[in-house]
Amino acid sequence: MRLVDTHCHLDLEQFGADLEEVLERARSAGVRRIISPGISVASSENAIRIAAEHEEVFASAGVHPHEADKITAKDISAVREMLLLREKVIAVGEVGLDNFKGYSRPENQRKLFSEMVLLAGELDLPVILHCREAGEDLIEELSSVRHFPPRGVVHCFSGDIGMLEKILDMGFYVSFTGNITFPKSGKLREVVRHLPPERLMLETDSPYIAPQPVRGKRNEPANVRYLLDVYSGIYGLTAEDVARITTHNAQQLFHLGLEPNGAIVYPIRDVLYLNMTGRCTNRCGFCTRNLSTYVKGHNLHLTKEPSAWELIDAIGEVTRYREITFCGLGEPTLRLGALKEVASYVKKNGGRIRLNTNGEGNLIARRSIAPELSGLVDSVSVSINALDEKNYERTCRPVFGQKAYAAVVDFVKECVEEGIDSEVTCLDMVGRQAASSIKEMAERLGATFRLRHLNVVG
Repeated sequence: MRLVDTHCHLDLEQFGADLEEVLERARSAGVRRIISPGISVASSENAIRIAAEHEEVFASAGVHPHEADKITAKDISAVREMLLLREKVIAVGEVGLDNFKGYSRPENQRKLFSEMVLLAGELDLPVILHCREAGEDLIEELSSVRHFPPRGVVHCFSGDIGMLEKILDMGFYVSFTGNITFPKSGKLREVVRHLPPERLMLETDSPYIAPQPVRGKRNEPANVRYLLDVYSGIYGLTAEDVARITTHNAQQLFHLGLEPNGAIVYPIRDVLYLNMTGRCTNRCGFCTRNLSTYVKGHNLHLTKEPSAWELIDAIGEVTRYREITFCGLGEPTLRLGALKEVASYVKKNGGRIRLNTNGEGNLIARRSIAPELSGLVDSVSVSINALDEKNYERTCRPVFGQKAYAAVVDFVKECVEEGIDSEVTCLDMVGRQAASSIKEMAERLGATFRLRHLNVVG
């Protein structure tokens, strides 16, 4: 039996003295993955550190609504940098709204929440949501997102059946804590009856809310097993069924590496391609991954994003290849930290680096990244499949909206200025006249141009 505790605050002081013993008990109980969500900048940093030190632990980065009155723009930037530069950070959270305790003003909570949801959309990450007596406000905020409808999980769910139905309609998962096992939680269990098991996740919310068999004690990930009997009784499933379903659900949302991974590096001819992520800031209708995750016989479906060192180990002898290219099924600059670390290794070992990108890296990082790529990346190939902002937004559906097109053009210009060999590409589907205009634009910027063919990759 494999279990996932999708919400456990391992970074808190309650686990400071015996974390290793806690994790060992979790392993013995069948817990194969634990997600430790950040609730502040410092908490997120600590959760990421713990994840780096323990294979089964993954982290998220975010700011809890209780912190909303104290948050600064610098804090928001710090969270973004963690998500871009650090390994094993698989979500934005814990974020949300709380009208129960009143630790922060509602208007500040909503502003912070909006920032966090926007951040998740821009980085194509799920959100881990906190909601207490704020269901209508939460639904309103989530519904207002224009680009990339948010995806994620509402943890420690305490809403009614009406709110559950709205959350499910938006595509979210739901989890309940140890309180689902309490004798007086009949109403909560009735809510579960309206939740398909395919949208359920397990969590402990440790060190809080220990299940009934250990109530009153510090909660910990091993106790997630006590939830199984409740759910199996509600759904008429075995405990093994519930474990299998919820583990798959967690894998689907968070990409925890519990299922076989696709190729993280894949050779075609004399070039080695690096498959870093399946995330992207665009939803192009023509994208090859809409048809298949295979490229020239290589399966590129990732069940976990590879670390920088996993990529380096997989590369092997750098000089065997004419070029090493960051490509794959996603946008490489969403993993700027790993990109820079791998590129540095390749350059030190005599290799040549190429970056295939949608060119939205400046918007992703909220700064010009060309100076950071200079000296690491020999060439960039930027895909531009439209003549202007409106056509780019309609064709590529960027999370950044109409400002994406100008940012892509600026990125090409900045790469040229940094001395990086720069190429603009477009697909022949845009038509001969549009392709000719895009070619002229590329040449004005000092870049070369290449026309590509729809659905021909590798």
